[in-house]
Amino acid sequence: MEFKVLATDGKARYGKLKGTHGETETPCFMPVGTLGAVKGVTWNEISEMGYSLVLSNVYHLYLRPGIEVIEKAGGLHRFVNWNGLILTDSGGFQVFSLGKLMKISEEGIYFKSHIDGSEHFFSPELVVELEEKMGVDIGMVLDECTPYPATYEYAKHSMERTVRWALRSIKARTTDKTAIFGIVQGGTYDDLRLKCVELLKGLPFEGFAIGGLSVGEPKEEMYRITKLVAPTLPEEKPRYLMGVGKPEDIIEAVEAGVDMFDCVIPTRNARNGTLFTSRGKVNIKSAKYKNDFSPLDPECDCYTCRNFTKAYLRHLYVSKEINSAILNTIHNLYFYNRLMKKMREAIKNGEFQEFKKEFFSKYLTF
Repeated sequence: MEFKVLATDGKARYGKLKGTHGETETPCFMPVGTLGAVKGVTWNEISEMGYSLVLSNVYHLYLRPGIEVIEKAGGLHRFVNWNGLILTDSGGFQVFSLGKLMKISEEGIYFKSHIDGSEHFFSPELVVELEEKMGVDIGMVLDECTPYPATYEYAKHSMERTVRWALRSIKARTTDKTAIFGIVQGGTYDDLRLKCVELLKGLPFEGFAIGGLSVGEPKEEMYRITKLVAPTLPEEKPRYLMGVGKPEDIIEAVEAGVDMFDCVIPTRNARNGTLFTSRGKVNIKSAKYKNDFSPLDPECDCYTCRNFTKAYLRHLYVSKEINSAILNTIHNLYFYNRLMKKMREAIKNGEFQEFKKEFFSKYLTF
């Protein structure tokens, strides 16, 4: 993997990331294709929107369809027929949030499948092995997900174990075709976060992620930790803020020096009738749109906004039509990609603060 920072504006960075299966400009947003599919849209539509990097999940793919199926298909890219870049989350968060955690030890995580209750074990070494067998471009190491709130001692113990697992992950690598990112933990404790950075940044990772945020902490805490940690990570390597995806949060993190983002917010909200526009969020199921024949977002030129009115989109939603999820998802993902593109252009032109001011002058945050 190659990464270059090509322009800066304050701490905000514009760059390019190249992997085995292509390249992407940063800052970028990754649509979430947990099981090898982004809900509501096809791979062709994802590509046409301008995305070249998506996220999948080791935990889910390991359970279904299974690593054997993916290997027989020739790797994850061939299995799903995607020609762009793929990053896989290790699945550590999903073990805690979806699976039934049986035991966490120095060896790894023992858990039960959320599908059938079968028992499984993830070690740092196994996660690296699975990611390499899938042939993904970027794999995240297995880390211990620190909950919020957590005591100082718990967060310290969790952070130190995450570092030890990171070392084991590096030793487990057998190829450089799959880049590996380390993950910074430490809860909301400044000294633990900075200690984790010091312990990780000298290790041969191709990039670094800030984990353990957007897990229930106040927004002010998320911003504070992001602004604390991001500038301390190696300048020459990409910085990834895991699981953070509200537009206003992404803008604040880009300003702090973050390069990569992922979240289910645009796709999940689309299916639930919440749409992101240049003028704020629209609850399309509201009765006030029943006779509103204007486009969803007059500043958007996505397929949905070019062809359909708010009245029609509301009709589809309240009628439980499948096309509701499809059209809403197309719009939300297009909005996110357009937002990232605008930020990249602003950074290149030294106009990030002007962009931020203009965005928030129109966008109503909730």
